[in-house]
Amino acid sequence: MLLSGLAVGAALGFVMQRGRFCVTGAFRDLWITRNTRWFTAFMVVVAIQSVGVFALDGLGVIHLTTPDFAWLATIVGAFVFGFAIVLAGGCATGTFYRSGEGLVGSWIALAMYMLVAAVAKYGPLGPSTKAFRSVSVPAATITGSLGVSPWLLVLLLVAGVGLAVRHHLTRPRRVVATLPPERTGLAHLLLEKPWHPFATAVVIGVLAIAAWPLSWATGRHSGLGITTPSANALTWLTTGDTDLIDWGVFLIAGLLVGSFIAAKASGEFKIRVPDARTTVRSIAGGALMGLGASWAGGCTIGNAMVNTATFGYQGWVSLIFMVLGTGVATRIFITGRRRTRSTATAASVAPVPA
Repeated sequence: MLLSGLAVGAALGFVMQRGRFCVTGAFRDLWITRNTRWFTAFMVVVAIQSVGVFALDGLGVIHLTTPDFAWLATIVGAFVFGFAIVLAGGCATGTFYRSGEGLVGSWIALAMYMLVAAVAKYGPLGPSTKAFRSVSVPAATITGSLGVSPWLLVLLLVAGVGLAVRHHLTRPRRVVATLPPERTGLAHLLLEKPWHPFATAVVIGVLAIAAWPLSWATGRHSGLGITTPSANALTWLTTGDTDLIDWGVFLIAGLLVGSFIAAKASGEFKIRVPDARTTVRSIAGGALMGLGASWAGGCTIGNAMVNTATFGYQGWVSLIFMVLGTGVATRIFITGRRRTRSTATAASVAPVPA
């Protein structure tokens, strides 16, 4: 049954690589261009998964439980994680699938993410994680606080996301001339033709639903998750403790396999070595991702995509503060640098007073 984690991970890595499903870009676009298209695609995954998860729970296939809300750790950790993904050039899953494409900068960020996640969960920084997460309140889910059926919030979520999708699908699009495809049929569809963000999101949402019963069957009572499996994988490599090898570890291994297959088959695999500045940012970003995700109890997948689907406070608060952290980093490292360069250019071409 553990091999089902490898299969789901490989499918997820393939879909994310071919669909260019970048959560960092989705959050960053909110601040740079005010474009919500990719963020809407992200929320499509949440909405689809929410329907599936509560259906599985209602049928007794899984039994949803949510721990107390560690509000301080969630807020601080999510903000740090959101800040870090701009430096790293991708979130946890983005770093995995870009590693499969041959980006050495993503290899560096991924190594630092896994290392610091392990250190923050099981090593010297473990006490900081435990201390942060000990500050909690009993309220765990939004539905529990409101005393309403989760299906009411599922309905509202699906309706809201549906309206957002309709808005983007009905907007006039600029027509771009394209060359005739070299191939037709399934190969063209999977490997050549650009995937639509919403179609990609639907497939990811279905895979996220499938992850629940498949993971549950192995004794791992959760859905998609990246941070703890990454920490477990690295700790297993250094200690040999086979108890750490679970469905989630096979999932992240599959991510690398699937993204590599997709990149290689589509001709997008290429070893690309970063410059010095990108390398430093990858190191810092990967390390902060591991720390922030450990404190927050999850990354953009475990928190912002999975816990939001179950209406856990940890998920929705994480989503908000990840977006805020991304905004601050975007202001410092992207839009701020652009303004600085524009000012410097304007000064260099200004006429010299007579």
